[in-house]
Amino acid sequence: MADSHSEGVVEMGAEMDYAEHERSYKFFVSFTEYSILLITALLLAMAFGFFTTAGFFSSLILFVIISAVGVWFLRSR
Repeated sequence: MADSHSEGVVEMGAEMDYAEHERSYKFFVSFTEYSILLITALLLAMAFGFFTTAGFFSSLILFVIISAVGVWFLRSR
């Protein structure tokens, strides 16, 4: 049988790249925040465009405004 075990016992505290873990976690959280912001802005703009008489361009402007305010808020934290 082939053994595909790495050297060192994981349970005993093998070397970990904690800096890389932190960067990956921060990227994931940031990506999730911006994704939620853009999806929410898109849904609000679509609801505004479909359920009112505002039309496409008004909902596009609303999407841009919500996105800009949200990005400003996320970056200022």
